[in-house]
Amino acid sequence: MSQTVIEVKNLSKAYKDATAVDNVSFTIEANKIYGLLGRNGAGKTTIMQMITAQLFPSQGEIRVFGEHPYENQKVIRQVCFIKEGQKYPDIFTVKDVMGIAANVYPNWDAAYANKLIEVFRLPMKRLVKRLSRGMLSSVGIIVGLASRAPITIFDEPYLGLDAVARELFYDHLIEDYTNHPRTIILSTHLIDEVSKLLEHIIVIDSGRILLDDATDDLRGRAFKIVGPSGTVESFIQGLEVIHRESFASMLSVTVMGSATTKLHKEAEELGLETTPVSLQQLIVYLTKREKVGIQP
Repeated sequence: MSQTVIEVKNLSKAYKDATAVDNVSFTIEANKIYGLLGRNGAGKTTIMQMITAQLFPSQGEIRVFGEHPYENQKVIRQVCFIKEGQKYPDIFTVKDVMGIAANVYPNWDAAYANKLIEVFRLPMKRLVKRLSRGMLSSVGIIVGLASRAPITIFDEPYLGLDAVARELFYDHLIEDYTNHPRTIILSTHLIDEVSKLLEHIIVIDSGRILLDDATDDLRGRAFKIVGPSGTVESFIQGLEVIHRESFASMLSVTVMGSATTKLHKEAEELGLETTPVSLQQLIVYLTKREKVGIQP
């Protein structure tokens, strides 16, 4: 049985004019790669900040390695949180950042960090404040990977990186995770790019959990039906519609559920086309559904 390393119960974070996180509960297990996904402003970063003791919850409980994370150095030193737009003192060079990381993280691997610095072509003597956005993202990626922290959280870690650099990150992440298993949480909007890495997905929408499932269980969870509007409308009676799009006399509808062989055959006999929906499409449609008034 897998060990639970993060347990969140009935967690909420409210401000004067808004509720960022609304009664959220979930668990994170050891040595798995998780995706914490959702639209901007969904509450993902707020949740990560509470897990890493950077924010206090309005209500609810958080346990990290079975303990409260707040003012708990034993716990905090085992967690590496790489966040978008990480700030460093103006006088810090890339070398300084690596030196601080070596002192903060007990499992720091300096040789691996140096290898990654060469891979991402970082200038060690340059001031961090003078780095491009992509280079700044590379600094965070290197710290996160080389920290070898038992829990490593990446919040949109690759903003500013081109496709080649992002692929380098994915390759090194999966290789190092295979050699040194730990819990990794990726928060990103590039769902299709990272879906091959993720073992479990948690989707947050408007501060609440929309999905909490193994990635393999989500594949094939929805499918698309395309054909003449009238035929499609009749075919989808009783199905849960999460997205619809019309063009001329044709209608494209995405529905929740598995496209069984029987359903495929029935659709084909009516001249309708059925196609699978990617994880990114599924999540986008689910998080848009309430906004556009789609009803089952």
